[in-house]
Amino acid sequence: QVQLVESGGGLVQAGGSLRLSCAASGFTFSNYIMGWFRQAPGKEREFVARIGWGAGSTYYADSVKGRFTISRDNAKNTVYLQMNSLKPEDTAVYYCAAAVTITTIPRHYNYWGQGTQVTVSS
Repeated sequence: QVQLVESGGGLVQAGGSLRLSCAASGFTFSNYIMGWFRQAPGKEREFVARIGWGAGSTYYADSVKGRFTISRDNAKNTVYLQMNSLKPEDTAVYYCAAAVTITTIPRHYNYWGQGTQVTVSS
């Protein structure tokens, strides 16, 4: 069955870094756009970053541009999110997701992970 399993979340001080990983199985990873989303308490799930099939095309939300980097390793069926210069407002549950089309809209993504908590203290 399809699985997306996130890891790498945790508690970090403002200005620090974390690297999230998402291991995929049960579908042809290289055929899917991979995205990262986040959801803070009381807020809607929001787009963070996405990466194309061959890793050559990336797109970021303005709020993370220049601080976060998305990458993928198709040989390992894994997508990453390197997060630098973290801010308290980055605190959220982070989800990875897979889509067959290039999109930033959550409902257009076919598969979702369970999420990993990122907490940034001030």
